[in-house]
Amino acid sequence: MDRLGPLGGNPLHDQPYEDRLGGAPANVACGLAKLGNSVAFFGRLGSDSIGECFQDLFNARAINLNGLQIDQSRPTRIVLVRRDLSGERSFQGFLGDKGDGFADQALSTDDFPEACNLIIRHARSLLIGTIPLANKTSEDALLWCIDRALETNIQIVLDINWRSTFWDKNNIPDSGPSQKELAKIKSLLERASLLKLAKEEANWFFNCEDPKQISLSLTRQPDVVITDGSNPVKWLIGGFSGKTDAVSSQVVVDTTGAGDSLQQD
Repeated sequence: MDRLGPLGGNPLHDQPYEDRLGGAPANVACGLAKLGNSVAFFGRLGSDSIGECFQDLFNARAINLNGLQIDQSRPTRIVLVRRDLSGERSFQGFLGDKGDGFADQALSTDDFPEACNLIIRHARSLLIGTIPLANKTSEDALLWCIDRALETNIQIVLDINWRSTFWDKNNIPDSGPSQKELAKIKSLLERASLLKLAKEEANWFFNCEDPKQISLSLTRQPDVVITDGSNPVKWLIGGFSGKTDAVSSQVVVDTTGAGDSLQQD
């Protein structure tokens, strides 16, 4: 759950704040489902009101939840999102930890039902982020999913989605990865067929912003998409490259999850 503070304020104590269901993989799952695709979600939620809201949303979108785990002791994570006066966001910390961490950190292969193997065998793509690498238990679960996918030639879609405070709550929110963190994430880069990065991530991980150069530096030579806020999106897809203008807006209220899911009211 993203807790969005008021513009220029602190979501920890300033009012009014907004609570919004989020998380990059969940956003993409819902977006794909709204476009008519068959989608399954792997993850772990707490046995709490936020977890119930997520399940209601996923069920309303007809998303397969055979890979969803419910944690009876750890809560669903609340992410504190600070927004500046222009709507740009930073992830400053978390709420809800009772001493054992959060449910998503405990994603475990021990709780994966056999249905997970069935889902993977019939999937075309597996979209992943890097946050599960920040904890050993969820890292093992993520790598298990990747191995099962590659065994059946499923494409890996990697959204780097770098969030420093998920790796260490004491990190500066907008800081880049350490050498140890870079090494962990680079192991996933070599397995991806499609790579999505923000401009900052492209510079942190590849020291460049050229999709073609990034693709050529990796063994699988994946398709590459680089976003840059309101600036054009750079892309290399199927051997073709170009730029696409971002959707314009007169007033930016919040950039959290922007572009993941658009819906006409």
